Amino acid sequence: MSRMMMVLIGVVVLLVGGTILLSTRAHDKQPTRIEKAVSLGNLAG
Repeated sequence: MSRMMMVLIGVVVLLVGGTILLSTRAHDKQPTRIEKAVSLGNLAG
């Protein structure tokens, strides 16, 4: 095979491997509810 074909195959393998790696690392986190006290003076505008 030519050198260009080997480089192209290597790049494709790296892209596919990176995509698989990133897809396995993505995990959704549950939202955390945070309650804060708000003074009425700030609500007036």
